Amino acid sequence: MNEFAVKVENLTKKFDKFTAVDNVNFTVRRGEIFGFLGPNGAGKSTTIRMLCGLITPTEGKGWVGGYDISTESESIKKIIGYMSQKFSLYQDLTVEENIRFYSGVYNIKKSIKKERMEWILKMAGLTEKRKTLTSILSGGWKQRLALGCAIIHEPQILFLDEPTSGVDPIARKDFWELIYDLSGKGVTVFVTTHYMDEAEYCDRMSLMYGGKIIALGTSMELKEKYFPYDIYTLDCINPADMLPELRKVPFITDAALFGQFIHIVVREKTMTLEILKETIKEKCEIENLEKITPSLEDVFVWLIEKEKNEK
Repeated sequence: MNEFAVKVENLTKKFDKFTAVDNVNFTVRRGEIFGFLGPNGAGKSTTIRMLCGLITPTEGKGWVGGYDISTESESIKKIIGYMSQKFSLYQDLTVEENIRFYSGVYNIKKSIKKERMEWILKMAGLTEKRKTLTSILSGGWKQRLALGCAIIHEPQILFLDEPTSGVDPIARKDFWELIYDLSGKGVTVFVTTHYMDEAEYCDRMSLMYGGKIIALGTSMELKEKYFPYDIYTLDCINPADMLPELRKVPFITDAALFGQFIHIVVREKTMTLEILKETIKEKCEIENLEKITPSLEDVFVWLIEKEKNEK
């Protein structure tokens, strides 16, 4: 168990006849950034609540920091930090007052409170805003403050639930730099996100759907193991109008808009670019067509559609 910050075996949670988490198995190594991905209602939040000791599993086992999630929830709460997408901050308090409040919540010793306060302010880049009322901070600064409050007690394991929701791309990038810094210091980070570009920051990730984990691995492993077809990007005139026509082509498994381009999934691995181009020319006016490596979004859309079709 010393190797793992989190370990679950056949973890299951039922609410009456509804199974929210269905026989889940995974491990998270110490110091790892682990992405927990999936659409709304997939079971991510329920799993996190069990790992944080907030609800008890119906079946299965789990350990966080070596503590049993069913019998040692109070010990778990002392070694974890938690940050939600809603940023649990007091808007009518200043930055400094929020940090001071959370130092009390986590029973930080009086002798080190000031030291921890200064460390949080410096880490989050909030030193110059320490007297600023939280309500007038931008989303990015509130995000940094919420992270600081979540780690003021120096947790071994940090749970982040959609932490970058509602903040701009620059703030998201800066936030991830803070996460990398924490991970480099040995903190295990367990993060849920629906931004596929953010998933690339994770050491490993899982995709949850319908209460089950349907894929698990590194970004490259997911792309190589779980996406069985070739994928091409097509730049053409009126792409939205071309989708129905492209989907009629027998060897095209799927076609979907990605920005101003169309991603085409081709069933035949032996299909050449030249043959594909000649076929598509009959359907639309091609500006450019090239084979690409599938993105995580391609992989996840494919897996979820596959799961839906198999039910």
